[in-house]
Amino acid sequence: MRDAPIALYIDADACPVKEEAYKVAFRHSLKVFVVANMPIAVPRHPLVERVTVPAGPDAADDFIAGRAVRGDVVVTTDVPLAARCVAAGADVIAPNGRPFTRDSIGMALATRNLMEDLRSAGAVTGGPKPFGPRDRSAFLSALDLAIVRLKRAGFATGTPGQDG
Repeated sequence: MRDAPIALYIDADACPVKEEAYKVAFRHSLKVFVVANMPIAVPRHPLVERVTVPAGPDAADDFIAGRAVRGDVVVTTDVPLAARCVAAGADVIAPNGRPFTRDSIGMALATRNLMEDLRSAGAVTGGPKPFGPRDRSAFLSALDLAIVRLKRAGFATGTPGQDG
């Protein structure tokens, strides 16, 4: 086991579930890193750290992927970032509650790449379905479940030496 407690990384630029993530993180005493390439509002709370990375297409992804390891949770819709974090052993959850796992990430990447190719060829692909209350509820359940699983596996919450 590592010495560091569970951390929650939020790919925040277009994340619709930041408030829900904060609530779950506070209940479990998790440190939250809210990562974006522009300053965004975050709660004034000792467990929340806003990380503003330089402008660039992958700066936030590189920050998160460079730090997320087994025992951490990442919230993102970015499939390539999810793949990097899954490879590092982190638990990764989309804002709609769908977990990215070693078993599912290959198909998610293939689908993303196919859709990108279709769009670049001029096909109208429609985009994602609207985000709704069921997605929010599924996210809350998935995040709580991931944290509980990590705690049962022996990962600590809160500050080192003070499991929450």
